[in-house]
Amino acid sequence: MDKYVIIVAGGSGVRMGSAIPKQFMLLNNQPVLMHTILSFFQAGVENIIVVVPIPFIEYWETICNTYSFSVPHKVVGGGLFRSQSVKNGLEVIDETEALVAVHDGVRPFVSSETINQAFDTAQEYGTGVPYLDLRDSLRQIEGNESMHVDRDKFKSVQTPQCYTLAILKRVYNVPRLPSFADDAALVEQFGIPITLFKGSEENIKITTPLDMFFAESLVKSKKTASSFNLTS
Repeated sequence: MDKYVIIVAGGSGVRMGSAIPKQFMLLNNQPVLMHTILSFFQAGVENIIVVVPIPFIEYWETICNTYSFSVPHKVVGGGLFRSQSVKNGLEVIDETEALVAVHDGVRPFVSSETINQAFDTAQEYGTGVPYLDLRDSLRQIEGNESMHVDRDKFKSVQTPQCYTLAILKRVYNVPRLPSFADDAALVEQFGIPITLFKGSEENIKITTPLDMFFAESLVKSKKTASSFNLTS
C-alpha cells in the first residue's frame, strides 16, 4: 500500500511565547517544520501532506521560497482543533487503500527507523503508535489528596501514529469531531485496539522555550558526533 503522512502544524505558539507559531521558528538556520518534512522524505515517504493554519499558508509558501525548500508536499488549511486539521488532511487523499501516518510538525528529530516501524506495525496490525517508558514517579490527584500509582502501568506516546486509511476514514467520518489529544484516543473510541512499539528519546516535541533549548543542543551534539566520525 502507498504511504502517506499528514504533518499537523496548526499550533499557535502560545506556550512558546513567540510572535510566530513554533513550527516556523528557526532551528539550525531552518524552520522547524522543514526539518520535520525532510525527515519523512529521507525515510522514503513521498506523499507528504502539511496542515498549517489558514492565515499562515501564504507565509509558509514565502519562507519555502526564501529557504529554497523544494521537498514536494501538499499544503492544506488547518481547523480550529487538531482533529479537524487531521480530517482536512485526510480529505485530500484520493485512494481507497493506503497507510497514513499522522505526525506533529514540531517533532523534527523523528528517525527513519521510527517512521518505518510505524508503517510496518500498521501494515501488520492496522495501527502503530510509538511509546516511551516513564522515568518519574507518578501520583494521582483527587480533590485535596494524592496517591502513588505504578508508573509501569503507564506510557507516554509520541508520533508518528500510523493507521490504515480505512480506519482513519471511519473514525473521522463524523459531522462533529470531539477534541482529542491524539488520534489513538479517537481510534480506541471505536473499539479498535492500539498497537504500541518502542519510540525514541530523541523524538522530542518542541512546545516551550526549554524544548527549543534542548533541540538546539541536540543539533549541536549531532554535528559534533558527525565531525568526530569524519575525522576519526
